[in-house]
Amino acid sequence: MDQIGQFLPLILIFAIMYFLLIRPQQKKVKEHQAMVTAVRRGDQVVTQGGLIGKVSKVKDDNEVEVELAEGVKVRVVKSTIAQVTSKTEPAKAD
Repeated sequence: MDQIGQFLPLILIFAIMYFLLIRPQQKKVKEHQAMVTAVRRGDQVVTQGGLIGKVSKVKDDNEVEVELAEGVKVRVVKSTIAQVTSKTEPAKAD
Protein backbone atom coordinates (compact mmCIF):
# COMPACT_ATOMS: atom_id res chain seq x y z
CA MET A 1 0.00 0.00 0.00
CA ASP A 2 2.91 2.33 0.77
CA GLN A 3 4.35 1.83 -2.73
CA ILE A 4 1.08 2.89 -4.37
CA GLY A 5 1.12 6.04 -2.24
CA GLN A 6 4.59 6.88 -3.55
CA PHE A 7 3.52 6.57 -7.20
CA LEU A 8 0.21 8.40 -6.79
CA PRO A 9 1.68 11.93 -7.19
CA LEU A 10 3.58 10.81 -10.30
CA ILE A 11 0.42 9.32 -11.80
CA LEU A 12 -1.54 12.50 -11.01
CA ILE A 13 1.14 14.68 -12.63
CA PHE A 14 1.05 12.55 -15.79
CA ALA A 15 -2.77 12.73 -15.91
CA ILE A 16 -2.72 16.52 -15.53
CA MET A 17 -0.04 16.84 -18.25
CA TYR A 18 -2.13 14.66 -20.58
CA PHE A 19 -5.31 16.70 -20.16
CA LEU A 20 -3.62 20.12 -20.22
CA LEU A 21 -0.94 19.63 -22.90
CA ILE A 22 -1.09 16.44 -24.95
CA ARG A 23 -4.83 16.13 -25.60
CA PRO A 24 -5.38 19.77 -26.76
CA GLN A 25 -2.35 19.50 -29.06
CA GLN A 26 -3.72 16.34 -30.67
CA LYS A 27 -7.07 18.07 -31.18
CA LYS A 28 -5.35 21.05 -32.81
CA VAL A 29 -3.42 18.76 -35.19
CA LYS A 30 -6.65 16.99 -36.21
CA GLU A 31 -8.38 20.33 -36.89
CA HIS A 32 -5.42 21.51 -39.00
CA GLN A 33 -5.44 18.29 -41.04
CA ALA A 34 -9.19 18.65 -41.65
CA MET A 35 -8.72 22.27 -42.72
CA VAL A 36 -5.89 21.38 -45.10
CA THR A 37 -7.78 18.51 -46.73
CA ALA A 38 -10.82 20.79 -47.25
CA VAL A 39 -8.82 23.46 -49.14
CA ARG A 40 -10.22 24.02 -52.61
CA ARG A 41 -9.78 26.33 -55.58
CA GLY A 42 -10.70 29.94 -54.78
CA ASP A 43 -9.93 29.80 -51.05
CA GLN A 44 -7.79 32.60 -49.67
CA VAL A 45 -5.00 31.14 -47.52
CA VAL A 46 -2.13 32.28 -45.33
CA THR A 47 1.04 30.17 -45.38
CA GLN A 48 3.32 29.63 -42.41
CA GLY A 49 5.77 31.97 -44.11
CA GLY A 50 3.18 34.75 -43.96
CA LEU A 51 2.28 34.81 -47.65
CA ILE A 52 -1.36 35.53 -48.44
CA GLY A 53 -2.82 34.29 -51.68
CA LYS A 54 -5.69 32.58 -53.44
CA VAL A 55 -5.63 28.87 -54.28
CA SER A 56 -5.68 28.61 -58.06
CA LYS A 57 -5.22 24.85 -58.37
CA VAL A 58 -5.16 21.82 -56.08
CA LYS A 59 -2.42 19.74 -57.70
CA ASP A 60 -2.51 16.51 -55.69
CA ASP A 61 -2.90 15.27 -52.13
CA ASN A 62 0.17 17.15 -50.94
CA GLU A 63 0.44 20.31 -53.03
CA VAL A 64 -1.56 23.38 -54.11
CA GLU A 65 -0.84 26.27 -56.43
CA VAL A 66 -1.35 29.67 -54.80
CA GLU A 67 -1.63 32.94 -56.72
CA LEU A 68 0.07 35.67 -54.68
CA ALA A 69 -0.48 38.47 -57.21
CA GLU A 70 -1.81 38.62 -60.74
CA GLY A 71 0.36 36.25 -62.75
CA VAL A 72 2.52 35.22 -59.76
CA LYS A 73 1.82 31.62 -58.83
CA VAL A 74 3.77 29.44 -56.41
CA ARG A 75 3.52 25.80 -55.48
CA VAL A 76 2.91 25.27 -51.78
CA VAL A 77 2.93 22.10 -49.71
CA LYS A 78 -0.52 21.77 -48.13
CA SER A 79 0.80 21.20 -44.61
CA THR A 80 2.42 24.67 -44.65
CA ILE A 81 -0.96 26.38 -44.94
CA ALA A 82 -1.47 28.07 -41.58
CA GLN A 83 -5.03 29.27 -42.03
CA VAL A 84 -7.84 29.66 -44.54
CA THR A 85 -9.07 33.25 -44.34
CA SER A 86 -12.03 32.98 -46.72
CA LYS A 87 -13.73 29.84 -47.94
CA THR A 88 -15.48 29.48 -51.26
CA GLU A 89 -18.80 27.73 -51.41
CA PRO A 90 -18.73 24.29 -53.01
CA ALA A 91 -20.17 24.11 -56.51
CA LYS A 92 -23.78 22.97 -56.56
CA ALA A 93 -24.49 19.78 -58.46
CA ASP A 94 -27.30 20.25 -60.96
